[in-house]
Amino acid sequence: MVMAGAAHAQTTAKGTGPAYPTRPVRLIVPLAAAGSTDIVARIVAQKFTEVLGQTVIVDNRPGAGTTLGTGLVARAAPDGYTLLFTSASIATNAALYPKLPFDTIKDFSPVGPVGQSFYVLVVQPALGVGSVKELITMAKAKPNQILYASAGQGTITHLAVELFMANAQIKMQDVPFKGGAPALLAFLSAQVPVIFSPIAEILPHLRGGAKVRTLAVTNAKRVPELPETPTLAEAGVPGSDVVSKSGIYAPAGTPQRIVNQLNVEINRMVQQPEVRERFLSQGLVPIGGTPAELADYLKSEIARWSKVAKDARIKIE
Repeated sequence: MVMAGAAHAQTTAKGTGPAYPTRPVRLIVPLAAAGSTDIVARIVAQKFTEVLGQTVIVDNRPGAGTTLGTGLVARAAPDGYTLLFTSASIATNAALYPKLPFDTIKDFSPVGPVGQSFYVLVVQPALGVGSVKELITMAKAKPNQILYASAGQGTITHLAVELFMANAQIKMQDVPFKGGAPALLAFLSAQVPVIFSPIAEILPHLRGGAKVRTLAVTNAKRVPELPETPTLAEAGVPGSDVVSKSGIYAPAGTPQRIVNQLNVEINRMVQQPEVRERFLSQGLVPIGGTPAELADYLKSEIARWSKVAKDARIKIE
């Protein structure tokens, strides 16, 4: 399989420049291992290794709200050997940080979207609510007294709750953690009663019989993994849909032939039954698409979360 992939890589670049790739490729994930973004990145790295004929290495570089790893790619040589695999954080950081060490729009060349995910509103039974409506009623009676766990201030799991609270006209108290894994652990151990968790992270626990209550999903429609769980719109809070698209970005200036080659492989990969099954088993949806579609998504998400952050008066220095 690798030999065939190597031949394909050589053929793709023939007549348009040096063959690519001729050495290992680094796929930087600006988050810790085991989260939903990392799960998808490792599927991508494995399949890319097979078709490109060179090892694609996942390099987790968490820190500084994902700006550490993202900045490494912004400053990397634009030769296709250092790529960024990220999701909503690249947009939320642009919306929140006034002085990023890179320009989110100008310093990257979008390669293409890979998959999309959503979040699940889950509560501990001890909280005493069995629906979104009951949670809203309790939050209105006890403003800022209900705690929710997030992966950190300014992360998508924080902003998704801010959007929900604004639309529901309630206030709950954020308990920020250093990443999604510790936030979920705190929730599952009943230290914090509410969480908006990525489906890929909470789903194994739901399947394992975790004694928690799923109240809603942030997807636009109900999902096969949780068919009895309503959307937030169905639960009476329209406008609260949150879908996070993961994608690959290259440093600005990367040759277009390399961007195009990688984009072709993304779209081939997400059509493979094995890959689709692995994505769907995690509650993720393989999508694929063009560089332009990923660029448009990035711009629209920056605008959306900029408004949420401004309305909620969230500032991160």
